[in-house]
Amino acid sequence: MTAIPSAVRTPFDAHQNSSPTHTFASSAPAADVRQVLGRCRALVRPALRDAVGRMHPWVGEMAAYSFGWCEVGGAPAAAPGGKGVRQALAVLGAEAAGAPGQAGVPGAVAVELVHVFSLLHDDIMDGDTIRRRRPTVWQAYGTGPAVLAGDALFALAVETLAEAPAGPRAVRLLSAALQDLVRGQADDLLFAARAWTGPERVRPAEYRAMAEHKTGSLLGCAAALGALLGGAPPACVAALDRAGRHLGVAFQVVDDLLGIWGDPAVTGKPVHGDLRERKKTFPVLAALDSPAAGRLPALLESAADPADAATLIEESGGRSAALAEARRHVIAAEAALADVPLEAGAAGELRSLIDFLVRRDV
Repeated sequence: MTAIPSAVRTPFDAHQNSSPTHTFASSAPAADVRQVLGRCRALVRPALRDAVGRMHPWVGEMAAYSFGWCEVGGAPAAAPGGKGVRQALAVLGAEAAGAPGQAGVPGAVAVELVHVFSLLHDDIMDGDTIRRRRPTVWQAYGTGPAVLAGDALFALAVETLAEAPAGPRAVRLLSAALQDLVRGQADDLLFAARAWTGPERVRPAEYRAMAEHKTGSLLGCAAALGALLGGAPPACVAALDRAGRHLGVAFQVVDDLLGIWGDPAVTGKPVHGDLRERKKTFPVLAALDSPAAGRLPALLESAADPADAATLIEESGGRSAALAEARRHVIAAEAALADVPLEAGAAGELRSLIDFLVRRDV
């Protein structure tokens, strides 16, 4: 296994003995994965900028701000953006099908536009005021303008795919993923109003479905779109979609672990932040299913130090259950990739990307 610097260790490394053994062996070190991400971003960036450049100037400015390309008012900026994971999945999906990475670029652009659209609307729904250490779009420009910018990004994504080879099939694939994304977001919002205990409590199985829809659908869509645009057969497209969906669940569960036990210096989030916000995350739900949970529901509802709840969640098996859950979905993602013939180099990079994302430093 590739050594991970202590500054970016995740809960997997801090808690190795708490769940079934499985090593996340990479076929390339993390530095190589960052190079893959950089290569894919460089390939996609011109087409992404061209697409945003076709928007109404004011709406396009909000889109550019959300990508970190400009400040409010349009002055150039070099703010930190995302890693470009979905872009990379689309490019690697095309390459795994034996096509040039360029074939996956329309899918990469479309999925990235949809991803940013979803973030703009999520920030409004969740009341989040900061994203990547800058005011969110609705804070910077207003709620109405941010909704408009999100709508414009969605429309642009559909237009981008419709103009691509295999456009109708690609649009149908994106549409199905969007239906799942909305379903997952709706369930996530509804979870907040449900009780911690009793027949109406949120079960871990419901969480899995929510995470697959909310997070996994777009990751799976990205890889599948790349394969589709690269001319892959239906079985290959479906396998990459499955791999991305399993990755999405693992990704979300790791997010939950970091939301409780992550290092604020690494995550940029306050320690125990998810507990303070009373989020129904997988470690909490798994702990509540344990007879050892005891007074955990009362702690979650109280104004007590969330460190007490975090300790009880760990003692009740919530942390180890979350680690095991993430590992299961990583294994399932790797198995999906092994189910179909893929170009060896791109398949190796996809496996390395999976490993990198569950050991991420955000």
